[in-house]
Amino acid sequence: MEFACSHVVCNWRPDGSGALPPPLPPRRHRKPRPSSLPLELLPSARPPLAPLSLPPPPPVPPRLDLLEGESSCEVNVNVVSLGVAKLVDISRDAGLETTQRPVICGKCPASLSCLSSVQNNVWVCEFCGSDNSVNGGVASACVGQRAGVRSDDLYLPPTSDDDYQNLENTLVIFCVDISGSMSVTTEVTSDGGSSAHISRLEGIQDALQRALASMLQQAPHRRVALVTFNDEVVIYGDGTGSPLSLREWALLDYDHIWQQAASYGVPHCVAETYGQLVQRVKDLREHGATALGPAALASVAMASRYPGSKVILCTDGRANIGLGDLEQSPPLSSLSQTPYFYRQLALQAVEKEVIISIMSFKGTDCRLADIGRLADATGGRVNIVSIGTVATEIQSVSVDNVLATSLTLTLMAPEGVYFPFEDENNHKLVREIGNVTKGLEITFEFAVKPDFREVFLQRSSLPFQLQLSFKTRDQQRVTRIITERRPVTTSSRVLPGRLNTAVLGVHCAQLCASLTMEGRVREARKQLKAQQDLLRQISKLRPIQKDESIYGNWMEAMTTICDDISTEPQILPDEAAEVVYHMRRASSNGYAQVQKNKPTKKDFGEAT
Repeated sequence: MEFACSHVVCNWRPDGSGALPPPLPPRRHRKPRPSSLPLELLPSARPPLAPLSLPPPPPVPPRLDLLEGESSCEVNVNVVSLGVAKLVDISRDAGLETTQRPVICGKCPASLSCLSSVQNNVWVCEFCGSDNSVNGGVASACVGQRAGVRSDDLYLPPTSDDDYQNLENTLVIFCVDISGSMSVTTEVTSDGGSSAHISRLEGIQDALQRALASMLQQAPHRRVALVTFNDEVVIYGDGTGSPLSLREWALLDYDHIWQQAASYGVPHCVAETYGQLVQRVKDLREHGATALGPAALASVAMASRYPGSKVILCTDGRANIGLGDLEQSPPLSSLSQTPYFYRQLALQAVEKEVIISIMSFKGTDCRLADIGRLADATGGRVNIVSIGTVATEIQSVSVDNVLATSLTLTLMAPEGVYFPFEDENNHKLVREIGNVTKGLEITFEFAVKPDFREVFLQRSSLPFQLQLSFKTRDQQRVTRIITERRPVTTSSRVLPGRLNTAVLGVHCAQLCASLTMEGRVREARKQLKAQQDLLRQISKLRPIQKDESIYGNWMEAMTTICDDISTEPQILPDEAAEVVYHMRRASSNGYAQVQKNKPTKKDFGEAT
């Protein structure tokens, strides 16, 4: 856990007004002199003394609530960043393993840690205040380990031979659009200087052949399958068997598509099927409509047999036939309203631990804001590619970067703390994450309820606990519990120059992107302005580092999007949707390319 502020700020208010600064202490007046003192002892009767050479008093630290008016109070610096990808990589923490089970509070999900208070074998839960009887051995071990303000415990179950799973059993399914619009050509200049017109399908065919060749060399035991769609869906599998076609009425039957695809033959590894797959790819021809929804459903059904599998969907147009038809769907009244089919498929993909990535071509309109939610929910990527970049992007997305599956995240704080934008009535936050890929970082805000401020200010610190329950790639169930205590303060004692702008910047990007996709554009604008004001104040106190300028670029990109959305909610154009989905996956280690792809006002011209 990494916090944006060294302390928990107890008096932040969601209306941005902050709290009144604490009153100045009363002046210490000189005590009255006793009237019985002799005259010679009175200061007025003594000769004047030379002034003492005292050091100047230390400067008063700048107050966050008085800098630049009150704008800085609008930023909640109570932000925690969870580097989930690093935390589930247990190979990095070999010294933490233990096979015992965590001791859980009987009232709340909090776990006993070496920071807990245990007296006479009774643990008073620091999160809900309830008493829990604990085993004497556990209590003595807990007391013996008590030190510092942070504990990190990793619980591993006993292993058996049945727990092993081949890490290369996961599938990669290429789901490719071969509709008529894929015949559109683009002029491409070769390294030798000659130019040629290449169709989108030809670009995809070349990219797939390169990706297959790369996997054959680097991961020959990986399983690969091919699915295509136009006005029908064709499942080729590994290319060695007879294709399965779904057309007409079948494109409207959710259960039928799932059953047919899930029961299709299991693909063999690419080392055995490389030749057949390459030939299937070469034989593809473009024509017909775009049954994108049924094809995505069939691909997820095939991949569902192996947790951590990937579906890479390449398209250049809007779904216009079968399930998920975006041409016939009624106009949406809000950015937050996604067609039911894509919401349902996203939930099922998360349940089956399938990762979906979406690729579309520049200059096309495929309603990326809607179909991109498949990638957003499952941990995949959303990219707009060109003929020249599609091969690189497909190879990048094909790489096996899954670190863990079935992740459930629980974040605990003491009663009296709540999570704005999440659950304002609960001090416990639970998220079903599912798949964890490299670089995954999640941020949350927290705040103190008004009735608890004075109580918390009387304490020296407040506890926080992160619980991660997940499966490793070899299907081993692991629980990791991190507990940390943070000192408390008021906003008047926070030094802006010492805030962790990396955590604040990532949180701002993730939060504003989420608010925008939910149609809460006005709130996103408010958050952006407050963060930009705070960043300007910090720049006056110390030099801005290179990574901090990247966060400023993120805010600028989101500001462009929010400013160009009218007061009437609308569907985001594809270029803006791509940036927003990148922001949703922002982390302190990446996505600096967002500024390069930042949409301009002309990208909003065709928004509906």
